[in-house]
Amino acid sequence: MKNLLATCLALLMLISTSALALAPPTIAARSWILFDVASHQTLASREPHLRIEPASLTKLMTAYLVFEAIKEGKLNLSQEIKVSPSIWKVQPEAAKMFIDPALSVTVEDLLLGLIVQSANDAAIALAEAVDKSEPAFVERMNRTAARLGLTATHFVNSHGQTDSQHYSTARDLSVLALQLINEFPDHYKIFSTKNFSYNKISQSNRNRLLWLDTTVDGMKTGQTNTAGYSLIASAIRPNGDSNRRLLSVVIGADSDLARTQESQKLLNWGFLNFDMVKLYPKNQTILSPSVWKGSQATVPLGFNYDVYVSLPRGTLSKIKPVIERPDPLIAPIAQYSRVGTLKIMGEGKVLVELPLQALEQVNSASVFGRLLDSLRMFFH
Repeated sequence: MKNLLATCLALLMLISTSALALAPPTIAARSWILFDVASHQTLASREPHLRIEPASLTKLMTAYLVFEAIKEGKLNLSQEIKVSPSIWKVQPEAAKMFIDPALSVTVEDLLLGLIVQSANDAAIALAEAVDKSEPAFVERMNRTAARLGLTATHFVNSHGQTDSQHYSTARDLSVLALQLINEFPDHYKIFSTKNFSYNKISQSNRNRLLWLDTTVDGMKTGQTNTAGYSLIASAIRPNGDSNRRLLSVVIGADSDLARTQESQKLLNWGFLNFDMVKLYPKNQTILSPSVWKGSQATVPLGFNYDVYVSLPRGTLSKIKPVIERPDPLIAPIAQYSRVGTLKIMGEGKVLVELPLQALEQVNSASVFGRLLDSLRMFFH
């Protein structure tokens, strides 16, 4: 299930806003993307595949792997970490939580330093806690990037210090952020922390939207002289009887103020111009086509998750679901295996494409049943 979710997120099922005549806003940044979390749709983007320097957005992968280590029991939040002198290799101008190598520090404090203060020394300390050395941890980062489908991402360190071989894209970073939110909702709460003090030094979260917009609950900033100012931000606002989460990625703005304003503009535009609609509840049968050579005559098709779609407001009446599936369907068929595609069409264009699933397992029929169906298929 975990790998299936990662695959779905990596595919980023697209919505074509131009298909329904909705122009995106002008965003003053090199690259950007706006993503609807529940519907897995990109609502709008500009240069999402442009190779960029992720800077401290790298720390999302570091956090992801630390959360994973905690989930697997390799680390725990209260665990004391003896920090090695290697943390002093952090550049003097880089963000730090000012760890004293002579003292131990808890995993929880290191995570707060990593996320709230964007501390490079915390990133190195956590990397060594997970994998004994930062180079070994970086190998894990790249393996995980491949597993999550981050096809245009490569890491050389745990914190985002500039290197020509350290790169990503807005699209890849949106996948990583979304995976982090979905897999670790409890740990994700750390990203909403506004201030953190360590070693008698207090620092504020660089994500200014946490103060300006009460619906924003994370995520991460990044900045270097060559990368410019970047911000990944996520917000939850009411949508009918439920809540809706949008995720914005703004890369390469000119200033801290600009990345904040452009991220706010992008989130506001998404919430104001799109409605999220629940098309199909989990395990609802959409249709039940015939099955040949099977232990049962038909198989129910649907989805093993709630299916949402985000549409420009006022366009719900313009969409049309179209199902494409192989015919004939021949047993055996595994439960939740893909047996077709559901396309949501709008004005003749594909807005969303979803893998249609078999909701039940269908075993092979008896030898006599398979033979009989073979004859029927021949004449059919």
